[in-house]
Amino acid sequence: MSDRKTVPAFSSRELWVVETTLKERYDEPVEIQQADVELRLDPALPELTECPALVWKAGRATFVISKLDDECFRSQFFYSVREQYGTGKEDYDDLSECVTTLLKLQADHERTAAAG
Repeated sequence: MSDRKTVPAFSSRELWVVETTLKERYDEPVEIQQADVELRLDPALPELTECPALVWKAGRATFVISKLDDECFRSQFFYSVREQYGTGKEDYDDLSECVTTLLKLQADHERTAAAG
């Protein structure tokens, strides 16, 4: 018997937060895909947990926000398997902060790459 944790799906309110933030950022609706990802929720344990995720593309970047629990989120953006970036903060308890921080850091990364 398994005591694996079941992570709740994104609520309609959470989807609205992400959709609205992306529309404000890009001045148009962005297609968001729902997916499942396997994450290690406890770094001390090797066990992976299936978590719901929201995925979208903008330019060359792909963005992922994973839901770890009610009011607990993790985010990253990437360009390829070798070019993956987080926000420097492991988890967020505020989805709006998670999305806006992710978008800001990706924009900063693009500016730095273009300048250098």
